[in-house]
Amino acid sequence: MSAPSTHSPLVGSLHSPSNHSADASVSGKATAYEAHTPDNDGKIHWSETEHRTWQTLMERQLALIEGRVCHQYLEGLERLALPTDHIPQLDAIDRVLDDATGWRTAAVPALIPFDTFFELLANRRFPVATFIRTPEELDYLKEPDIFHEIFGHCPMLTNPAFAEFTATYGRLGLAAEPKDRVYLARLYWMTVEFGLVDTPEGRRIYGGGIISSPRETLHALSDAPVTRRFDALDALRTPYRIDILQPLYYVLDSLDDLQTLAQQDLMALVEQAKALGLFAPLFTPKARTPRA
Repeated sequence: MSAPSTHSPLVGSLHSPSNHSADASVSGKATAYEAHTPDNDGKIHWSETEHRTWQTLMERQLALIEGRVCHQYLEGLERLALPTDHIPQLDAIDRVLDDATGWRTAAVPALIPFDTFFELLANRRFPVATFIRTPEELDYLKEPDIFHEIFGHCPMLTNPAFAEFTATYGRLGLAAEPKDRVYLARLYWMTVEFGLVDTPEGRRIYGGGIISSPRETLHALSDAPVTRRFDALDALRTPYRIDILQPLYYVLDSLDDLQTLAQQDLMALVEQAKALGLFAPLFTPKARTPRA
């Protein structure tokens, strides 16, 4: 969830349906990455090179996010107590998430089908791909790896409002028709992946697609992108590209707005968005590859 050099690092093919066309399932897509299979005790055995890659990513991103991410993320990060020198086992993440909001992780291969993705979220299981990028791919990744999922998303899953919205999104997506899922994908993209929030301390990041990306972290709070007050209907109508730095971000007044959003009739908003149509994109549409 693609490979131009301008691609926003670590945004690749995120484990949401947002990277896929409305009429396609990921189940038939090939992946360039090979996930580790947990052993009988649920443990994943990582190499020293993989641990060093994790350490490089952690140290680099920790130096960037201070003063840029919301305090709820920092509180979640503190609760998770992620190691900097090795990749954590998922059961350690699960204990914290389960205690905080009833969530757990689910070890998955690099790409999963739509239905699997939505079913996991509906059951408060966050999909985590059990591979990590190579040292040559520190700044660009075609698919989401364990660093993106754990560092980018799991701290926010300790927040009740964020956790409830994500579970609601899963339930809606599981029941939705394929033509409606592409609209829901835009909502996910503009919140869970690339959301900003205003706080008493100033504007902050909460979206995992920003938090796990050094370039996007700096870009999101610069003067370069357009920012708009979050409106669910507008988000459903906003096109995006996955392979560029985002030209537009929606800003919540408070993370509690996600709790309110989870209680809205989002499928009624989807119908309104379909009737109104999409906004004009703030980017150059990606050229389609001609079919043979």
